[in-house]
Amino acid sequence: MSDLVAYQLDDGVATLTLANGKVNAISNEVVAAFNAALDRAEQDRAVVIITGQPGILSGGYDLKIMTSSPEAAMALVAEGSTLARRMLSFPFPIVVACGGHAVAKGAFLLLSADYRIGVEGPFSIGLNEVQIGMTMHHAGIELARDRLRKSAFGRSVICGEMFDPKGALQAGFFDKVVAPEELTEAARTVALQMKKINMRAHKQTKLKVRKEFLETLDRAIELDRHIPL
Repeated sequence: MSDLVAYQLDDGVATLTLANGKVNAISNEVVAAFNAALDRAEQDRAVVIITGQPGILSGGYDLKIMTSSPEAAMALVAEGSTLARRMLSFPFPIVVACGGHAVAKGAFLLLSADYRIGVEGPFSIGLNEVQIGMTMHHAGIELARDRLRKSAFGRSVICGEMFDPKGALQAGFFDKVVAPEELTEAARTVALQMKKINMRAHKQTKLKVRKEFLETLDRAIELDRHIPL
């Protein structure tokens, strides 16, 4: 499919592998490649696994773009938030297999999926925007508010606290943490189990459960298109 997001279909499970340099930075091109891969997964009626390289899922948005101009930053954030919105309403289950660090937009990929698996190790997971001088965008606030546990929301969004894998599990970034060598098999086991559910019921239930949140997210994305970060 793409050098940025590889696509592999095996027994009804589509694995999307992000590969964009050392930190898997999320650029406009990466968002476009993700959307193209999701288009194909939808055509294949596949359960999706999203993963990265050993040691990292993603370090977040491409800082070269984010610091180039307010307009470029706003456009990239809107595209990334729209991708998150698509993942949250995708008609087939999405599993993220996170092999290490997941920072900023990398952590938002976790919050946009149906099931998230991390690995044990000296890894950082969380939203570091305020640490690096960025005001959190509206869509990010709403996504974190909806998906993180209440006790972790303020610590994460307002204080920029980063979590180790066990802490990320407690905060709500992960549903499960395994040993690094078990990640691929654990993700595939979850994906194959999800293949057994009725996909029509899955889609309709997902949209019903997330209806109000998706409407809130739509409003937040519109705000972010017009208000500088």
